[in-house]
Amino acid sequence: MIRFGVRGRSVCFESLDKHLKLGSIRESSTIFKSSSERTIPKQRLRCLIDSETRSNETEGRRSSSTASASTAPTPEPRKTCLHDLHVENRGKIINFSGWLLPVQYQEAIAASHQHTRTFASLFDVGHMLQTQVSGKDVTEFLESLTTSDLKNLNTGSAVLTVFTNENGGILDDLIITKDNDDKYFVVSNAARRDEDTELLLQQQENYKRRGKSVKLQFLDPLEQSLVALQGPTAASVLRAIMKINLTHLSFMNSVETTVFGNPIRVTRCGYTGEDGFEISMPAKIARTLVQAILDTPDTKLAGLGARDSLRLEAGLCLYGHDIDEETTPVEAGLTWLIAKRRREEANFPGAKRILSQIKTGTVKKRIGLTVVHGPPVREGACILTPEGERVGKITSGGPSPTLGRSIAMGYVPPELAHYGGGILVEVRGKTYKATVTKMPFVKTNYYTAK
Repeated sequence: MIRFGVRGRSVCFESLDKHLKLGSIRESSTIFKSSSERTIPKQRLRCLIDSETRSNETEGRRSSSTASASTAPTPEPRKTCLHDLHVENRGKIINFSGWLLPVQYQEAIAASHQHTRTFASLFDVGHMLQTQVSGKDVTEFLESLTTSDLKNLNTGSAVLTVFTNENGGILDDLIITKDNDDKYFVVSNAARRDEDTELLLQQQENYKRRGKSVKLQFLDPLEQSLVALQGPTAASVLRAIMKINLTHLSFMNSVETTVFGNPIRVTRCGYTGEDGFEISMPAKIARTLVQAILDTPDTKLAGLGARDSLRLEAGLCLYGHDIDEETTPVEAGLTWLIAKRRREEANFPGAKRILSQIKTGTVKKRIGLTVVHGPPVREGACILTPEGERVGKITSGGPSPTLGRSIAMGYVPPELAHYGGGILVEVRGKTYKATVTKMPFVKTNYYTAK
């Protein structure tokens, strides 16, 4: 988060430790060659550990000396129903937001990244919160918490949206799929599982007091798996094992079908910028279906490291880093998430501030940066004007395996956000030239069925 003070400027301080973080799961300081024989040096693995997890660990060490004996112990990290598969395939398991997940397998992260851009990779995203929301008042219920137009959303279509607070800050980003007028399927971030659950339950209680009907079913990760198949060959992989007509299933659309005698949901979406699908299925068939996918040619397991570098190239935000409760959709460059009808009705949380920002502008704006020469720019690094004045900070950054250079996202005053503009970034006390770059950094390949 950037707090702008005098003249819209901020003061930013760095430490060596912050340069070792990349925000979420990050590539190492060197772009690796596409060879499974290359491994990441132990020292650089620190860059791959989720910063939230590291911050929690640091805070835990800091507070342990002063905390009383009654302090509640840190909960044990949870497992998805595919955990054993990751272990058997020699996945390097880390604690990611309280979940044991693979950051990589035997290949270097950059090799896995490039494989996804060329063929197809399978990611376990079973840690994310899957929720079925139903009832005669469900559309009004979900619209009361988000900025989306669900009334006019077609059946079978999905939409990216955000939960917002009364000040316009982003509580979480999520995807809502409309099964019918009385039923929706919601996928939100694992790191916000508790907050999202509480938000939905509180609003459900509000609706019940008003005599309205809304039902919530939070799916257990050990009972309902979620995987993401991403890459140019993803569609051909699914055609080989499922009887689904994918020709008419365009980006952000969903279909329910049956596999191995069990119902599954296939949504054409993802977090990599490539064509791909998210598949929600009962845990009892997850291992069998995943193995069938992996048995197709040129399909591999991929971990959080590649997932993060892919999403960074696609210019996609990571909650808790690029967006948070203090950042509005307008500031984050996500104004398009505010549906036209919702703007006219001005009846979503934080509407007053968000609509004012749309009309008059903001004091900060998310930008993309490219650094041609210099070390990778990590989360927390300062952004400076060409004259050397600190004006913002990096929220995500690292090497781009596709482009062969360092890329990053961060926030600056609007007057410095023009594409092609020169700017400086500070890494370990030294400044390097960077260019404000249009996002996505790498062209997306979403399937539009045209």
